[in-house]
Amino acid sequence: MPILFGVIVLDLIGFGIVIPILPFLSPTLGADKMDIALILVTYAVCAGFCGPVWGRLSDRIGRKPVLMICLAGAACSYVMLGLASELWMVYAARGFAGLMAGNFGVASAMIADMTTPKNRARGMGLIGAAFGLGIVLGPVLGGLLSGPSASFTLPCMVAGIMSVLAIAAAAVFLPESLPAQKRQSNKSRATQTQALSNYALLRSTGTRMLVSQYVLHQVAVSAVTYLVPLWMGDLLGWTAREVGIVFGIQGILMVIVQGGLLSPMVQWLGEWRLLCWSISALLLGLLSAAFASSMLGMVCSVYMAMTGATICIPLLNTIVSRTTALEVRGRMMGITSAASSWGRVVGPLLTGVTLATAGYRGAWLSSAGVVSIYLAWACVQYARQKPGGIDYDVHGDV
Repeated sequence: MPILFGVIVLDLIGFGIVIPILPFLSPTLGADKMDIALILVTYAVCAGFCGPVWGRLSDRIGRKPVLMICLAGAACSYVMLGLASELWMVYAARGFAGLMAGNFGVASAMIADMTTPKNRARGMGLIGAAFGLGIVLGPVLGGLLSGPSASFTLPCMVAGIMSVLAIAAAAVFLPESLPAQKRQSNKSRATQTQALSNYALLRSTGTRMLVSQYVLHQVAVSAVTYLVPLWMGDLLGWTAREVGIVFGIQGILMVIVQGGLLSPMVQWLGEWRLLCWSISALLLGLLSAAFASSMLGMVCSVYMAMTGATICIPLLNTIVSRTTALEVRGRMMGITSAASSWGRVVGPLLTGVTLATAGYRGAWLSSAGVVSIYLAWACVQYARQKPGGIDYDVHGDV
């Protein structure tokens, strides 16, 4: 797990470099605010189609080669973005990045392979902490590399180099979590299950409603990612550098929460209760953002929302992995990754429309409405737990 952690950190530093610069890069090529939303959607649509494919492939040929293929695709996409001289090239670069975006699902499947049910939440938290550390270093590095002249070629090239370094680290140091003997054993048991469509697989495992929460979650998170640079740029006059610092500090909070606090919080509260509390923090942060009128209020509302969101995905991943047989685990984590991607399709579109028609307050409130549904589902599931029972036995279907 420490080696996988390092590989994911290297990859996500590259990913994080792009976050604060994309909303500032696109307008230099003629994009408006709706174009920025559509660029995010292009990435998410491509990732939504390909996530289950990468997951299923990792069940067949192993996690490590698929992870390396996706890392190579990410490196190429950053170079394409850095060389973009017209708006359509930005769309093409982000679309290709989405097609190759199988890393998170495959890495989650590797963690599930390496852990027992008892310590799986901690393992999933490590993946989240790696994401957080990438978000710490990436946006800050991206903002600094862009410089006062807002040069975007250098940050994108550095992002590509980080992915290449991640490939090298994976090739040399990362062991395969699903070796050939285990894949063959799984294959002999999984002929009928693997023949099912993705929807039929969700139905047979009772995880349809559970997986749908990834969509709602990412609708809200992608709305925050889309809104924050525009919101702070318009209201505070901030540039990619200041926005990068905000995301960097949030990344530090993610590392602290997921890397150190998540496991004891799960032991203290249980997964479902902690999930309810985390979604509540996300909702409160979005509502606070809708009515924030000062720099301090704006920044604190973002930190509250994103810290709550940070805890949710490791918990959802833990619950999903416990309801899924080993022979289709990669495929299932790919499906959840795709569900997250479809949330990232809906989020920027919904936010872009409400931003154009109702302003920033309306955009924040529309996201809060989505999270209210998410919270209601989690509260219902928590209420259905047997007193003193093991909460991860519940599939999450209604």
